[in-house]
Amino acid sequence: MLNVTGKILSLTAASLMATTAIVSAQSDELVAAAKAEGMLTTIALPHDWCGYGEVIAGFKAKYPEITVNELNPDAGSSDEIEAIKANKDNKGPQAPDVIDVGLSYGPAAKAEGLIQPYKVSTWDSIPDSAKDAEGYWYGDYYGVLSFEVNKDLVQNTPADWSDLLKDEYKNSVALAGDPRASNQAIQGVYAAGLAAGGAAGADAGTKGLDFFKELNAKGNFVPVIGKAATLAQGQTPILITWDYNALAGRDTLNGNPPVDVVVPKSGVVAGVYIQAISAYAPHPNAAKLWMEYLYSDEGQLGWLKGYCHPIRFNDLAKNGKIPQDMMDKLPPAASYEIAVFPSLEEQAAAKEAITKNWDSVVGANVQ
Repeated sequence: MLNVTGKILSLTAASLMATTAIVSAQSDELVAAAKAEGMLTTIALPHDWCGYGEVIAGFKAKYPEITVNELNPDAGSSDEIEAIKANKDNKGPQAPDVIDVGLSYGPAAKAEGLIQPYKVSTWDSIPDSAKDAEGYWYGDYYGVLSFEVNKDLVQNTPADWSDLLKDEYKNSVALAGDPRASNQAIQGVYAAGLAAGGAAGADAGTKGLDFFKELNAKGNFVPVIGKAATLAQGQTPILITWDYNALAGRDTLNGNPPVDVVVPKSGVVAGVYIQAISAYAPHPNAAKLWMEYLYSDEGQLGWLKGYCHPIRFNDLAKNGKIPQDMMDKLPPAASYEIAVFPSLEEQAAAKEAITKNWDSVVGANVQ
């Protein structure tokens, strides 16, 4: 793998595939090859998202010989894919080695030949529903829909979706987006539908619409796009939002007002992001070492510190590897054990049902 000058020799696509099979996780050979490449190019990793600042710092501290070249921290998933396409023949610093994108981008990138397979050493502890069987992409972290509650205004914190229908929650419940356009809001409607007994896919979407129709008819639903500010001001005392947003909002408000964050007892829906290595990565071994770090206990706990549940959360919790101080800042671990990871097909079917029928069924103009 290494020539006498310590530089990585150029590899054909076939030899890259062979290297994936031969070089094992964090082996001496992989570490040496990554150090010889000397650089890892990331893209779209803002330091305040999921604790990425500390995660990157941890990788640098462990492998100081590898420079982390960070491209466009504020880019979106589609920008990451375009960066791979635009730099297929570019081995310079503008070509990303790795990407962190929304779930739907994984299969599409694989189909277009833009990513290469690599299975990390902790592969078996990643849920099958959150990874490509051949190792082209794999879930990295997720959030679940939760209730963020202003305790100055809400005496009894709701424990489940059905509780939101109680008379005591009049003019209180909001979504963190417009369910005709926002993925977070769509998933909130879907989660309510699952809790109401809907089958995965369009059926849960339809039952979710029925739930919000009743919630709206009772006067409990507030047709406002909720956020930490509207929660604090009392406009949306109960907000349905991703848990990592709710927990970060709780920290931001710092007790003014006091906030509860609750994962409902049923209808726990997870939204997943994924990792992948570019098929044209200039530094393929550094990319593999980065993946090994991210999926190690250390890397996974780095994301958890930023309130994003690492994909290996259940495995870490089961083996007692999560520090108690981290656990104390989170809803109970048992809340996440029943999390559902909707497939791409289920998400698409539910989205169609919800976005097309929200106006006719629920009739609330969320804005």
